[in-house]
Amino acid sequence: MRTIHWLIGATLVSSAAFAQDPAPAPRLEFEVASVKPAESLTASTQHVDIGLHIDGAQVRFNYLSLKELIGMAYWVKAHQVVEGPEFISSERFDIAAKLPAGATRDQVPEMLKTLLADRFGIVLHRTSKEFPVLGLVVAKGGLKLKELPPDPDADATKGNVDVNASGGAGGVSVSYGKGSYYIFGDNKFEAKRLTMAQLANSLARYEPDWVVDMTGLTGVYDFKLELTPEDYRAMLIRSAVGAGVQLPSEALRLLDVSSGDSLARSLEAVGLRLERRKAPIDVLVVDSAFKTPTAN
Repeated sequence: MRTIHWLIGATLVSSAAFAQDPAPAPRLEFEVASVKPAESLTASTQHVDIGLHIDGAQVRFNYLSLKELIGMAYWVKAHQVVEGPEFISSERFDIAAKLPAGATRDQVPEMLKTLLADRFGIVLHRTSKEFPVLGLVVAKGGLKLKELPPDPDADATKGNVDVNASGGAGGVSVSYGKGSYYIFGDNKFEAKRLTMAQLANSLARYEPDWVVDMTGLTGVYDFKLELTPEDYRAMLIRSAVGAGVQLPSEALRLLDVSSGDSLARSLEAVGLRLERRKAPIDVLVVDSAFKTPTAN
């Protein structure tokens, strides 16, 4: 089961690093960029670091699939890239790039879009489809969490950007930057300064259905969700499968012993619930892409 922990962060929420979808702009590109296949995980791998790091003019994308990179570039979550060649999920890359003089971090998605077109020949189109979803809503008894006051040190327009996921035998940690993160391990989901949208996005990695924030809440909250060992293990397995990990049949059979009741009880305890709904979702369809990027 150890492999599950290695890849659990592979569906990191991509758009968390940026303030808002930028207006259309002239073609933007990195000053220089290096694209390399990420090193494969082996039995000796103890830790994996996945995500986006921006430090001054230096930009790094660590251990990300084309599907995740497309999500970042086009302002959607990775699971909204619903169709395309199989390898856009299975092949992973490390990208090191430099911003040109005068560029801002809000321009990084457009530069990444240019890089994907130039190096991977990405051609895609947008569409909208209706999907069965789990709606995250406020329970009948009302929210039982206290909204946290604004944190002046958490201004997303200042400082470095460090949005990533890391995992090991002890669990998984996903950081959205500026003090917002969650830890999933030891049969619990513990969050610090998470929005309801971030909670829905996070739960979507561990649930079989889409999870959509329908609470209407805009604040940030600290909370903890306690899980049974069976439900915790099942959520890890679903996340690993979603990340493209090939698991033995005996691991998949463990899904049958999970009821999911402990997650429902923990959400109810903080005044939330998941309800089955249908909702139109904007998605991307990848029409063509190169499996191997062109030379640096």
